[in-house]
Amino acid sequence: MSHRKGMIPIWFFIGILLLAYGVLILGAGIFDYMNPAAHPVVLSELHAGIWWGILLLALGGWYTLKFKPTKE
Repeated sequence: MSHRKGMIPIWFFIGILLLAYGVLILGAGIFDYMNPAAHPVVLSELHAGIWWGILLLALGGWYTLKFKPTKE
């Protein structure tokens, strides 16, 4: 993907957004792990919030690093 000089790729901003969502979801997942609910939902032992948070952090980090604006 090429872009004109001086323009920032949209994928860089998507990476930052994925990083932000990853931090929020991972934080909520860790909070739920530390403070389990009195009546847990089905499959709560899989800790989906932690896994999704890690996945979003990894994807966001990759997008951010791959498409970061550079001075050419």
